[in-house]
Amino acid sequence: MYFTDRGIEELLQRRGEEQVGIAWLADRLQEFTDVHPEHEAAVERLATWLARLDDPDDDLE
Repeated sequence: MYFTDRGIEELLQRRGEEQVGIAWLADRLQEFTDVHPEHEAAVERLATWLARLDDPDDDLE
């Protein structure tokens, strides 16, 4: 188990029944990077990966 798995598991446990929109998620990611600018690169990479999930020609390796 990776360290991040604990956070993911907590997210599922606490908020797993909720449905949210992409705009809501984008706002939360922006809020997080405002508070934790040192993690901006990781959040940007996650957001880009999520945005391109259905693009088979785009590889973020």
